[in-house]
Amino acid sequence: MIHKQGRYSSYLRPLAYLIDLAIILLFALQFQFQLVDYFNYVVFIAVGWLLLSIKSNFYEIYRFTKVIRIISLTILQALLFGLIVFSFFGIFNELSRPYPRVLLYIGKVFSFILLAKLSVFYLLKKYRKDLGGNYRKTVIIGRNSKTRMLANFFTRNVEYGYQCKKVFHLSEKVSLEDCQAYILENDIDEIYCSVAELENEQINQLIDFADNNLKVLKFLPDNKDIYTKQLKLEYYGYLPILSLRNIPIEDPLNQFIKRAFDILLSLFVIVCILSWLTPILAIFIKLESKGPVFFRQKRNGLDYKEFYCYKYRSMKVNPNANLEQATKNDVRITKVGKFIRKTSMDELPQFINVLLGDMSVVGPRPHMVSHTHMYAERIDKFMVRHFIKPGITGLAQTSGFRGEVETDFDIISRVKYDIFYLENWSILLDLKIIFQTVYNALKGEEKAY
Repeated sequence: MIHKQGRYSSYLRPLAYLIDLAIILLFALQFQFQLVDYFNYVVFIAVGWLLLSIKSNFYEIYRFTKVIRIISLTILQALLFGLIVFSFFGIFNELSRPYPRVLLYIGKVFSFILLAKLSVFYLLKKYRKDLGGNYRKTVIIGRNSKTRMLANFFTRNVEYGYQCKKVFHLSEKVSLEDCQAYILENDIDEIYCSVAELENEQINQLIDFADNNLKVLKFLPDNKDIYTKQLKLEYYGYLPILSLRNIPIEDPLNQFIKRAFDILLSLFVIVCILSWLTPILAIFIKLESKGPVFFRQKRNGLDYKEFYCYKYRSMKVNPNANLEQATKNDVRITKVGKFIRKTSMDELPQFINVLLGDMSVVGPRPHMVSHTHMYAERIDKFMVRHFIKPGITGLAQTSGFRGEVETDFDIISRVKYDIFYLENWSILLDLKIIFQTVYNALKGEEKAY
């Protein structure tokens, strides 16, 4: 079997398109069109689906693609496909159907499409793992920590379908020509090489060799940290320019989606939860200690701007509230405060901050202003967190780095997770973090004090 560049095989993409289109048109029979009208629908939808799929990269799914990527692509495709369907009924007004019926149709279609895509995705993984099919033969050029990690990845993750045949260490005894000869003799599909191990002339030689012999060539970033970023390629005229960081939330459509989600969820929480919970907690908080029901504290938000962050007061009024973090068995915490902190209920008033636009439901957790200044000077890339709005919860918090910062490792890890989040944001990732946060709150967390 010869494997070319692309997905699992050259037949899967058109086959997937036909399966999806068959699902779409099969469920369209429920509209009970006349034959001519059904033919018009078939042509309109088939052309629209093809153009939409090309634009949205709906079929750009590879063996290393994550499931969450497949789900997010399907949701986006469903939303855009809905516009195509409604536009059809708008153009052919005499064929219009009740919109609940159309929405139900779209829901059925994409439930089956998602089921089909995930079934094929997992079946191929099982096929590679158990039967050894649909594999690609690879070699790695260069021997260092990163190439060893890649070789181990290929060995331990058989379901991806990569067979690492050899790792070359270029030296006086092993030349680049020897590698090329081995690649041709053993019909290697993909070549992975470490940039750190090659000179510019050798890189160009490898590129020419791969192009001339129809081999897939991929590079491992060297020890220059810039290559490990999610670089964005843009063209100024014909001049290629690399942007250091691509932040999905900066896209206007993504900003609208995230803000709309924040407003809807914050309104729900304020109206349905805070409206009755606040008076109850206010009574207990006031009975135990003197002071306000709400505690407000200056935090740094988007673009490092300061804002007041709201919480239910969980401590006795004290002069160090804006300087010292809560610690385990902190004597300042009241009995009511201990309960609401353990259940994370003290954070709920921050949905007011979300509605006001100072915060988002999900994002990097904001720190006290004094701590922000301290970490900005001590912790590398700490300020990157302020490219987006802070959140009530975040990826770092659901990954075990919430609460008190006991060592530099805690804050460094928190920063790493926060940067990953802002570079890889999606609405599905937000939903996953929210569900994980609720689950952790119900289960109870060790550092929730």
